[in-house]
Amino acid sequence: MVIRYSIAIALLIGLAASHQAPSGTSPQAAPAQAASAPQNAGEPNESADELVKASVQNELKAIDGDHTHWMYQLETHKAGGSETKELIETPHGNLARVVARNGQPLSPDEQKREDENLQKFVGDTDAQQKQRHDLDQDEKKTKDLLALLPDALTYTYAGHDGDNTRLTFVPNPSFHPPSREAHVFHSMEGQMLINTKEHRLVEFSGHLTHPVKFGGGLLGDLQEGGTFDVRQQEVGPGHWEISLLKVNIHGKALFFKTISVQQDETHTNFKRVPDGLTLAEAKDLVIKQQASSGNSQSGN
Repeated sequence: MVIRYSIAIALLIGLAASHQAPSGTSPQAAPAQAASAPQNAGEPNESADELVKASVQNELKAIDGDHTHWMYQLETHKAGGSETKELIETPHGNLARVVARNGQPLSPDEQKREDENLQKFVGDTDAQQKQRHDLDQDEKKTKDLLALLPDALTYTYAGHDGDNTRLTFVPNPSFHPPSREAHVFHSMEGQMLINTKEHRLVEFSGHLTHPVKFGGGLLGDLQEGGTFDVRQQEVGPGHWEISLLKVNIHGKALFFKTISVQQDETHTNFKRVPDGLTLAEAKDLVIKQQASSGNSQSGN
């Protein structure tokens, strides 16, 4: 099993979130832009809903059917600075090694500690099992929520850009949430970008229109105005990966163990790795990658 972000996990972790309109456009302005788009006049909402349904089915198939593994760079921005990691996937779990903080390489002592942490995880079967369990649980909940998208929201065409079609969405008043998590659909407005050539979700972004409370607030709550933006791109023929994830939610939620409610990260430099890679081999590969990067920087 591939343990990594898919747009399903990032997108619907964030269904305890929302999203953000494109740069320079306020979330509230998105529906107005859709209404004023003359090229979309006369396009039936049924077609928009069918496009979403086909794309969601394709995303669900990708979660179950794409067993490739990748190495990539993950840069996370938090208050006070940034952190860059090399992350590598294996069938047994993910390994991550910090390679820079605030754009500066680690000191030799810091690199040594990172290598020790990698070795500790490689030899800790309990930690590996916990990682797999947590991500398995999140993925299951995410797939359940993703499958609800065609019915939970109402979609309207908002424009085209090459192979991509932009839709806006609002809550479907006829939708009856089957779970506590699904109640967040009733608070979401935003937009979705779909690659109509491959029926893949390119972007899902928006905002919470009013507060959401789970179990009267005992199980979690999300405040009005929270934003969410997740994007994915094709990194190899037929293989799509998350490239950007921004979450800015105030509140608390217990549904997803692996995603914080305030997160800003980019994923770059994707390289496919052997699908049978062991954790020990992955450790050696990520250390070798860092050594190679360090030598390259020294030569510049």
